[in-house]
This record gives sequence, structure tokens and C-alpha cells, in this order.
Amino acid sequence: MADSLLFNPRTYDPAQFDPETRRLLRATVDWFEDRGKRRLIEDYRSRAWLGDFLAFAAKEGLFATFLTPASAAGHQDPGSKGQRWDTARIAALNEIFGFYGLDYWYAWQVTILGLGPVWQSDNAAARTRAAELLAQGEVFAFGLSEKTHGADIYSTDMLLTPDGDGGFTATGSKYYIGNGNAAGLVSVFGRRTDIEGPDGYVFFAADSRHSAYHLVKNVVDSSKYVSEFRLDNYPVSPDDVLHTGRAAFDAALNTVNVGKFNLCTASIGICEHAMYEAVTHAHNRILYGRPVTAFPHVRRELADAYVRLVGMKLFSDRAVDYFRCASPDDRRYLLFNPMTKMKVTTEGEKVIDLMWDVIAAKGFEKDNYFAQAAVEIRSLPKLEGTVHVNLALILKFMRNHLLNPAEFAPVPTRLDAADDTFLFEQGPARGLGSVRFHDWRPAYDVYAGVPNVARFREQADALCEFVTTAAPDEEQSRDLDLLLAVGQLFALVVHGQLILEQARLTGLDEDVLDELFSVLVRDFSAYAVELHGKDSATAAQQNWALGAVRRPVVDEARSGRVWARVEALSGAYEMAP
Repeated sequence: MADSLLFNPRTYDPAQFDPETRRLLRATVDWFEDRGKRRLIEDYRSRAWLGDFLAFAAKEGLFATFLTPASAAGHQDPGSKGQRWDTARIAALNEIFGFYGLDYWYAWQVTILGLGPVWQSDNAAARTRAAELLAQGEVFAFGLSEKTHGADIYSTDMLLTPDGDGGFTATGSKYYIGNGNAAGLVSVFGRRTDIEGPDGYVFFAADSRHSAYHLVKNVVDSSKYVSEFRLDNYPVSPDDVLHTGRAAFDAALNTVNVGKFNLCTASIGICEHAMYEAVTHAHNRILYGRPVTAFPHVRRELADAYVRLVGMKLFSDRAVDYFRCASPDDRRYLLFNPMTKMKVTTEGEKVIDLMWDVIAAKGFEKDNYFAQAAVEIRSLPKLEGTVHVNLALILKFMRNHLLNPAEFAPVPTRLDAADDTFLFEQGPARGLGSVRFHDWRPAYDVYAGVPNVARFREQADALCEFVTTAAPDEEQSRDLDLLLAVGQLFALVVHGQLILEQARLTGLDEDVLDELFSVLVRDFSAYAVELHGKDSATAAQQNWALGAVRRPVVDEARSGRVWARVEALSGAYEMAP
């Protein structure tokens, strides 16, 4: 019963994809299963570099198949097939990597980021080189962040000095750069010494094996190689230049738009593996003569974890469709993208915490996947911009989304074998306040008969009232602490909307949906109380906040049926030893 909602390697068959994608996804699962749990955990504990995994990926052409846009595929072996940039199957692979270990996902993720500026570039030589490197099984890196400035690209100290022959010499350091130890191509952001302001920005391609590229260290204690590197008079030829001026700035932000989407499905994979372990342990552990899962608080925590995880999957799957249907006239993905990064990944933390409260000391044991899941789940909300940065971004869309809907053609489920070309043609990274959205209410109307969906809809309507009657004034708009509390309320409405859209498309069991929305009602009430307590909240805002608190609709029979789904996870999967 639960296998249809959660990834289970025992039954996994991605039949929704074309044969080559299906083969590669299943081959990846089989590689991990054949490697076994003991080896997987030992590699994690010993901080072993991922050489064996990358050799497998190279042999199968995994990265080359999944990460080469069709427009660049012609440069490869004519016998190769299936190359395209397909967000749906990329999301499926993210989930698998997260399920077995975030170190594997990370090498893949930073390769995606490193490729972003290349596939957005008009530099044919660089695109050809990237396609050839992928075909050879190489990984890539994204040289944006710096030790002093972080990701503040306005202040980069990577300096490019014109060499008089149409190229440059580059000198400077980068920090937090994944795969910086092994990347065949590193996309590096810098600025020219002879031009001030945005016109001086440059994105260029570097090779980590070049003598002027100096690897300083791995800045983390992990199999992930998160490097610090330094360039000393690195020669940058015209064929190495990917973008100049404002286009380089846009390429940086648009690459992050593509890359941050991967965090949600990695978080889902982590939670799924941890859930099998946690439920199996709790259900088979006897305390005071009863299974741990006989205790009401344990059932609530595990059921909450389960429905939150289902919500993560529903939201992320639906967001894929908006990503794939994006165009210059439909930029709704710019809201749903930071939502996947911020909301889904923080939900992942809650899922792990709920299960950890149940299994307690078992969650520290070195022979379990859970111990690494509890550590790695923390990283995802903090990558590609903090939760706060992404919440602030989400707020830019609130008024248009809630109050000013526009007409759009329905967005179908997108599992077709198509190339998502727009992701590398996003254009200038501005104008967020003008992005329009379809009406969010019909998604809720479809499920008006589900008690907790109806209860949550009351809270969503109340938020619209808040925006029109008690919105932060000009002075409060500078109080980010207050605004972030409002952002959490808005994020819940968007989260619920896409969950409901996907529930309708997939025919989700309404018991699970009702139980999930009982959790969202509690979440909305908690954030409303938080807003009430903010220092700068006005009397009107405080009154609104208390008025938005709701109690979920309780149904013991429904909760019992959902619990049966959770209980069925016990023994449903155990990784091969």
C-alpha cells in the first residue's frame, strides 16, 4: 500500500520514462544495492572519495545522458542516445542519490551547477568541450562563492587582467567549490580589472588540472570535496570565456535557479530511507510489554512524518511540471523553485526530527543509514541560499499570487522525453514583482469536501484578508524578522496548492490528504502565533493572527487508516548488507 507513494528499491520500476532512462535509473539503484549497506556506510564514515561511483557513472554514460542538452548531443559518439536536459528524470535521479547518500548527490549537483553557465553560453568551443568531457565521465564545478564574500557576486575578488591578445590572466581564490579537486571544467565567475561595474563581469572555464590552478584544501570533513582553490595568472583564452558583462551576472543567478531545484528531491530520498529504518525499528522494539508503535504519541509522530513526506513528494512532482512548461511568458517556476528549496527541505528536517524523537539513541548507531541522514538533512536548507534568503524571495510574489491571478492554459503532467531548453534561455534575472500566477483557489475548491482542506482554506482566505487590511507598512517592510513570519504563512498556501493539484492528477487517497492538511492547519496556526509575538506587530496584526488560529478536524477512523499505511512500512525495505 505504501510502495506506491514512497520509493522502494525492491519494487522500483520507473516505467513512466523511456527505455534508456528506465535502464539507467534501475542500473543506478542496482549499483548501490550490490555495493551493500556496510560498504556504503563505511565509505561515508571514512570520507572516501567517490571514485568507484564516478567510474560506474562514466561506464554507463549516466551524467552524459542526463546532463547533455539535445542541442549539444551531436558532439558525442553517434552511437549514444537519449541525451537531453529533462527535469523529470533529473528529479528521479536526485531522489535515488539522496536515498543512498548525499555525497553521491553532491558530486552530481555541483556538476549541474558547473554546466549551467556553459549551456547558457553561445561559446561553441566551450559547449563542445563540455559535451566531450561529459562523454568521458568527467565532473564539473561552479566557481562562484568566495571565502570573504560568500555568494555576494557583486564583490568578487577573482580578477581578470587583459593579456593584450583578446584573452586574460585570472588571479584570485574561490571557496565552497564542490568537485574543485577533480573537475574537468570549472565555471568561474570574476571581474575585469579594466572595466568598472556590471559590464566588467566575466564567466570563464578553467581546468582543475592546469598548473596555474592550485587546490588549497577540502574545507569540510566529508567525502564531498568542497574545495578552496586559487588561480595564479591563469591564462583565459577567448575560447574559455563563457559570458561577459550583465549576461555573466544573469548566468550566475539563472544557474542557481536550475540547481537549487535539485535539493528538494534529494531531501525526499534521505527521508524515505530513514523512514524505512525508523518504522521498522520502532514497530519491532518492545517496551513495557508493548511495541513502541502502540504508544499514541509515537503513532502521531510517525504518522505526521509520513504525511509530511508525502506532501514533499506531491509538491516537488508538481513543481517539475511548471519548470518544464516555463517560458518567457510563464515564469511561475520562479516562485515554485525557491519553495522547493526552502519549504520542502525544511519539511525534510521536520520529518527526520519526528522519527528521531521516536527511535532516540538508535539514530546515532554507526551501522544505520539514519545516523548520516540526521546530519545530511541539515545541509539542504542551507545550500543555494539560506532559508531566509529564499523566504524573502518568495515574498516578492505574494500579492500577485494571492490577489491578482491571470489566465494560463492548464499545465499537464510532464513526463515526456523532451529537452527543457528554456532553463538555459531564462534571460535577465529581474522583474520578479511582475510575474503572474493562475488562481490558487480552484485547487482547493476540488477538495472542499475534505474536512481539513476546508479548514486550511479558511486560513488561506484569512491571509488574503491580512494582505489587504493589515499588511506591513513602509516601516515594517524593513523589519525582515516580521516579514519572514508572513512569508512562512504564504509559503504554506502555495505548498498546499501544488499538493492539491498533484493529488488530483494522481488520485491520492483522501485519507492521506486529510491527515496531511491537519498538519498544515497546525503549522499555519503556529506561524500565526509567531507573527502575533513579533516585536513590531501592530494591534491589528496581532488580532488577525489570533483570529487565524484553527483546530484541525479530528477523525480517529481516518487517522487509524493512515496509521495502517505507516505500519506497513515495517520490514518493507532493508538495504542489502
